[in-house]
Amino acid sequence: MDDRDVSGNDNLNDDDWMTFLDSETDTPSHLISCSIRRRSNGESSSASAAAAVTDDARESHHKRARVNPNDFLVIHRETAATSSNPGTYGVPAYDDDDLFQGSPLRPTNDKDTYHGDLAMMSTGKENKFNSSSVKDSEGDGADMSDAEEGKVTMDFSDDLLHMVFSFLDHTNLCKAATVCKQWRTASSHEDFWKSLNFENRSISVAQFEDMCRRYPNATSVSIAGQDVYLLAMKAISSLRNLEVLKMGRGHIDDSFFHALADCPTLKKLRICDATLGGGIQEIPIDHDMLCHLKFQKCRVMRITVRCPQLKTMSLKRSNMVQAVLNCPLLRKLDIGSCHKFPDSAIRLAATSCPQLVSLNMSNCSCVSDETLREISRTCANLSFLDASYCPNISLESVRLPMLTVLKLHSCEGITSASIAAISNSSLLEVLELYNCSLLTSVSLDLPHLQNIRLVHCRKLADLNLRAIMLSSMLVSNCPALQSINITSNSLQKLAMPKQGSLTTLSLQCQSLLEVDLSECESLTNSVCNVFSDGGGCPMLKLLVLDNCESLTSVRFISTSLVSLSLGGCPITNLELECPNLQKVVLDGCDHLERASFCPVGLVSLNLGICPKLSMLSIEAPFMVSLELKGCGLLSEGFINCPLLTSLDASFCSQLTDEYLSTTTASCPLIESLILMSCLSVGLDGLHSLHWLPNLTVLDLSYTFLVNLHPVFESCSKLKVLKLQACKYLADTSLEPLYKGGALPALQELDLSYGTLCQSAIEELLACCTNLTHVSLNGCVNMHDLNWGCRRSCGQIDGSAAVDTPSGARSHENVAESSEQSTRLLQNLNCVGCPNIRRVFIPNCFHLLFLNLSLSANLKEVDVTCLNLCFLNLSNCSSLEILKLACPRLTSLFLQSCNIDAEVLEAAISKCPMLETLDVRFCPKICSMGMGMLRVACPSLKRIYSSLST
Repeated sequence: MDDRDVSGNDNLNDDDWMTFLDSETDTPSHLISCSIRRRSNGESSSASAAAAVTDDARESHHKRARVNPNDFLVIHRETAATSSNPGTYGVPAYDDDDLFQGSPLRPTNDKDTYHGDLAMMSTGKENKFNSSSVKDSEGDGADMSDAEEGKVTMDFSDDLLHMVFSFLDHTNLCKAATVCKQWRTASSHEDFWKSLNFENRSISVAQFEDMCRRYPNATSVSIAGQDVYLLAMKAISSLRNLEVLKMGRGHIDDSFFHALADCPTLKKLRICDATLGGGIQEIPIDHDMLCHLKFQKCRVMRITVRCPQLKTMSLKRSNMVQAVLNCPLLRKLDIGSCHKFPDSAIRLAATSCPQLVSLNMSNCSCVSDETLREISRTCANLSFLDASYCPNISLESVRLPMLTVLKLHSCEGITSASIAAISNSSLLEVLELYNCSLLTSVSLDLPHLQNIRLVHCRKLADLNLRAIMLSSMLVSNCPALQSINITSNSLQKLAMPKQGSLTTLSLQCQSLLEVDLSECESLTNSVCNVFSDGGGCPMLKLLVLDNCESLTSVRFISTSLVSLSLGGCPITNLELECPNLQKVVLDGCDHLERASFCPVGLVSLNLGICPKLSMLSIEAPFMVSLELKGCGLLSEGFINCPLLTSLDASFCSQLTDEYLSTTTASCPLIESLILMSCLSVGLDGLHSLHWLPNLTVLDLSYTFLVNLHPVFESCSKLKVLKLQACKYLADTSLEPLYKGGALPALQELDLSYGTLCQSAIEELLACCTNLTHVSLNGCVNMHDLNWGCRRSCGQIDGSAAVDTPSGARSHENVAESSEQSTRLLQNLNCVGCPNIRRVFIPNCFHLLFLNLSLSANLKEVDVTCLNLCFLNLSNCSSLEILKLACPRLTSLFLQSCNIDAEVLEAAISKCPMLETLDVRFCPKICSMGMGMLRVACPSLKRIYSSLST
């Protein structure tokens, strides 16, 4: 079983510290919680009786139980649950006093004093408990009342309980100890407390001595504080099997080191942040079995170490000036940040260890090349060397043939000659060169090199690597780097961003998958050859060349490339022959003039805004979406995408009928076609729409079209037609819609900012009952919106609007209501219609959304709609009459309207579901009127008003 810290690996809080000591049976004691749960004042005496266990019941705890091995995990979970919830699952709950029978922490006065003393112990203050004066009263709280006999209990044998507890950490062991006496005894078994950790807790010498007496077989001890010396002496003298001793934050007298010989089993000694001896004399460490020694941040002048079995030693950040070592088997030595170590002391320490494999001398500013030469001759097996922040070394005359890891951070003496010496370390696997300010070139041929880091080498201009095993590489912030030549069979990812001077790149990397050369401003067009087929990267999948400002013409021919990013590059010509290319980023490539994607595996392509693009050729068998917004000069090329379903060519003002015809013929599956502001598209282009039998969305807004007959004839499945600002369409242009029954599937029609006359609009709205969304924003020729009783298509009887008041319909108008209910219109927008004066909408059953805002001359609104839920009349400054019969209206907006409060009150009184009312900047609505509005419409939840409250 693994050793465990008594403090629960430093995660055990004060509430989990428990002490269980039986003076007659020599039961071990533990530190216990300084916060013991007290019984509440309302607790019944029967509950106290339930905390006792009879002799027979106690014997049943120790009976052997037959347990199915398959149920072990279930038992483990139940045990863990019980340990976190003491007293559950029928386990008898003990009284607070019962937990301390025979404990040295049992109070001698009332409970308040008892809690205070525990707090003193937990915080490291002196406690007044006398362990010798405590007697065992094991029988107290050990009988079970008759009330508990009916409960279901689970009995474990001692062996099974021991096995279950072996899976618990110390936190849960202490919790389990509060369940019952059997669990308390089982949880305190010495197998679970091999490691005693008091590093982050204060403990008195007497308490520690008692712990050592109770656990004489403990193998690991961690202690710290002002009494660390006395505690360490007790540990050495009391624990016969002690193997690991960790000490810190205190003063350790030199007699401790002389006493180490009395602890022959000790294998590991760690001392951190301590003063050794008087801080000036020499400290001797003589031990035959010690294997690991660590002095960190220790204050001592000299140490002498004679440990024939010592394998690792660390003196990191200690202020000693000399270390005399007699450790023939030492393999790892760390003297990092020992600033007071002179060069001669470093040489003496390292050369006295011929078996040395790892040496860390970082931040030892006095070390010289002469010392390294001596070390290389003496320590022939040295494989790890960290000489970072050693300004006096150059390694030019040093040979380390067995070296595998070399770290040189901020070594000012490292030059190109140093790299030539490093190349003799043929086994080198890891090389780190940070802030080597004199390094101008790196040329290495190392067959075992796997990882190289070149960071902040300001003068490095040339990098030449031949490393077949190279798998990881980082080159960053080397502003003078101009040429890179890399040969590797294992490198998969290469990241070299912001190399502003890089002009030449040569790669022979058979396994390279990802390359990032973003912001390499000097890279020229020749870099395309490196990443094309035959260029040395046959498996390349991802390439990032963002903001490479010298790239003007890009041509890639690659069967492996999957993702390409050229964002922000000033390229004018782009040619991609990458059949597996699935993603391309061209954001900010606003200089692009000619582009060819033949063939590519793209599913979608967005060219962004390329105002200079004049020629575009695409062959993409899998593409379904293509956006060409803002390609204002596009007029040549072809698009061959048989699976294309969406094409957005907005603002392609030079797009010709021929280009459109070729595209529709080669892309017959197009469903959405956006030709907004395609001013060159004419009748011939519209005739080509017969190639698109599945076309459902067509946008011809802002075009010069005068005839839509090809659309009406060819697009039988069209659902959305947008004709915004098509000012050349005559009044008769839409007659096939409302007279000829064209486009039977049409649901959404946008005629905003058009020039259709009032009668054409009325005919359209009256006859096209299949429309669900209609936009008439900014139609200057629309004067009234009058949906009266229609006698025939195109003939509206306005008398009904005059004779029939809003909100009431006679039985004579049942036929009219039935006819109006066939209208499917749900959304009607008439925003900014300056000449509209009156709106009369009776019985539009399906209408949900009505927007009449910004109609400055609108005076009267009379709406009777059963399902209308949103009405916007904001900025209708002339509005005087408002009649509403909308039982499901929830939102009404009347910003900046001159409507009277009485008129508004009468209107909303017939809207029983109205929740939101906006009357901001309505000058005729006063604060008193607000209350009247709430009375008229009790359902109102929100009223937005500009009146101060």
